[in-house]
Amino acid sequence: MTAINFIAPDGTRYEIDAPDGASVMQAAIRNDVPGIDADCGGACACATCHVYVDEAQFARLDVMEAMEEDMLDFALDVRPTSRLSCQIRVRPDLAGLTLTVPQRQA
Repeated sequence: MTAINFIAPDGTRYEIDAPDGASVMQAAIRNDVPGIDADCGGACACATCHVYVDEAQFARLDVMEAMEEDMLDFALDVRPTSRLSCQIRVRPDLAGLTLTVPQRQA
């Protein structure tokens, strides 16, 4: 298990113990983190699991695949540290990763 932090749109902080290998989106859904809609169930087909990665931690993530980059075109309020949480796999070296959920999803 790896600790992942979410900051909900209302500012509430959620520290989740996520199973290694699961997607960050799955961990958020299982723990009722508000604002992660995940309409497509993690298929990288909807952009409703959009998150902002803490800028200081962004480089810890794997490089974004073209499919995710294309899907972010459909997300609202995209920033340089935007990612789709369905495409981030939990692993021990991501312990303490902090993700902020946007005010609204696509």
